[in-house]
Amino acid sequence: MSQPLPPSPSYASSSIDERPYNVLSIVAFVLALVGVPLIGIILGHIGLSQTKSRGERGRGFAIAALVLGYLWLIAQILILILIFVAGSIAVSSGVVTS
Repeated sequence: MSQPLPPSPSYASSSIDERPYNVLSIVAFVLALVGVPLIGIILGHIGLSQTKSRGERGRGFAIAALVLGYLWLIAQILILILIFVAGSIAVSSGVVTS
């Protein structure tokens, strides 16, 4: 009479996501973070599209790049407007001569 075999150990399934990150999403995030918004926005849109079509990870990086990129772009435009307004006020009031 043979003895029954002990139950084999069951390993928990790994929940590690093996999909690769989308490189353009990461590059877009870094560029938007350091203040190069236009390229960050363009690469963010491309990266977002690629994460959907290829099934890659990095969708969050792409979305963050778009948000940061648009915020930086708006901030830079507002700063430029303020510089021009301040310059025109200075010239019109005679503080600076042209």
